[in-house]
Amino acid sequence: MAKTLKITLVKSTIGEKPKTKATVETLGLRKIRQSVERPDTPDVRGLVFRARHLLDVEEV
Repeated sequence: MAKTLKITLVKSTIGEKPKTKATVETLGLRKIRQSVERPDTPDVRGLVFRARHLLDVEEV
């Protein structure tokens, strides 16, 4: 079974750079405390790394 990441938006994107806002939206997050599950791939890890100060990430 492939690993997945549970990604939760814990801080607002207000005041962030447009590229960071776009990264969070690409992950599928729109509201604070919203969670999504994404496969654990290098692409997703790169998106999480760019916005790591806004996100909480757990391996599922």
